Order: sequence, then structure tokens, then C-alpha cells
Amino acid sequence: MLILRSLLFNIAFYLNLLFWMLALLPTLPLPRGVFMRGARLWARTSMWLMRVIVGTKVEFRGLDSIPSGGLLVAAKHQSVWETFALLTLFADPAFILKRELMWIPFFGWYTWKGGSVPVNRKGGAQALLHMMSRARGEIEQGRQILIFPEGTRRPAGAPPAYKFGIGHLYQHLGAPCLPVALNSGLFWPRRRFLRRPGTIVVEILDVIPPGMPRNAFFKEMQERIETASDRLVAEGLRELGATGLPNTAEA
Repeated sequence: MLILRSLLFNIAFYLNLLFWMLALLPTLPLPRGVFMRGARLWARTSMWLMRVIVGTKVEFRGLDSIPSGGLLVAAKHQSVWETFALLTLFADPAFILKRELMWIPFFGWYTWKGGSVPVNRKGGAQALLHMMSRARGEIEQGRQILIFPEGTRRPAGAPPAYKFGIGHLYQHLGAPCLPVALNSGLFWPRRRFLRRPGTIVVEILDVIPPGMPRNAFFKEMQERIETASDRLVAEGLRELGATGLPNTAEA
């Protein structure tokens, strides 16, 4: 049944993605807010499909910790899941992403329309400065800049691999940072076909105020995210064990 449900969900997920890619085309010449409402609907329908077909629920904790206005959001990255699910939590989010992703037809158009902040990873210091300047402009408009500090998905339970660039970004933006922990990799593991029933938990942690020394901020942010994520992964493993499903944590 797990294989069948995973197959049905994957088919439904990509059909739903195709539907919204076509449905959102008319929003390209419209204000960004119109497009973002459509993007949130796509995210919510994707989570609904996962709940109905696979049996994977979602629990968001600490939503009252999200401040209004410009904000740097640093999230744990274990799965494709959070790349769309986090859209539903913020008023006007903007992802920091690889510049090359904006060249992909349809997907790239929508990242452009959503006001994503591209970064040229091969461009050296000048490219980093350009990205930070662009991110600061978005912050000044009251937007929430979303970044995955590890740069790529890491398996649930894997040792952390944070990139120090977020320390430079935090210092340059002069904005509060909101750490986000999660355990999505247990239920939507990276590079795997299976989707598992259970409860994905996203925990919004206490805000780190602006003005901390860069190194102290980096250490504090990583410790908060890793401590909370380890706790959520352990919680998810207990849930998987209670249902008799094998866990997907990787060393």
C-alpha cells in the first residue's frame, strides 16, 4: 500500500503542478500579489494531496513567533516539501536561489515574478555583493527573505553543513533572523520515491535580533535550528516506529 500510495501521490503532485503552471500564466503581467496568492493555493493543494493520498499531516508550531515586516528566514532543508510549504506562512516571501533556476521555462518565469533573489555561485565576491544588495532592497519593502543556510537538501539526521554566507547576509541586511526547524525528510526523503504517512512538523523558533557579531550569530542560528530539528526528527521516528514503518533517517 505504501508503494501504491506513493505512486498515486507522485502522479497527482506533478499533474497538480502542471495545472498550476498553466493556470498562473495569466498572472505574469499582473501585480505580484495576485501571482503569490495563486502560488500559495498551489502549495496548499499539494499539501492536501499528500494528506489525502499518503496520510501525511502537517503541524506548524510557533506561528505567533513570526514578526511582521522585513525578515531573514533561515530554514532547515531536508526535502522538496519545504520549498513550497513555507510559502503559506509568510505575507510576502522571496526565496534566495541559484541563478540558473531562473532560466528554466515556466519555473524560472514564476521565480522571477515572485521576486526571488538569484545568486551566481560562480561569480565570486562581486556576485555575492549584488545578491546581498538585492536582498536588502526586498527587506526594505517589508518582504521575508527565505534561505536554506546549508545550500542543499540534507537527509534527516545527517550532520549539519551550514554555509557561512548567511552570516554575511545577516550582517548586511541588518534585519532580524527567524530560524525554522523541521522533520520533513522523514516523510518526503530526498531522492527517493516513497512518501510516508505521519506528521511533518515545522517549528518556528524565537527571533534572533539584528546586530549580533557575525560569528556569534552563525553559531547561535545553527545551534537553534539543529537542536530543534534533532528533537523533531526523534519525534517523527517515534511516530514511524509506532506505525511499523521503517525510518528514513540517514547518517
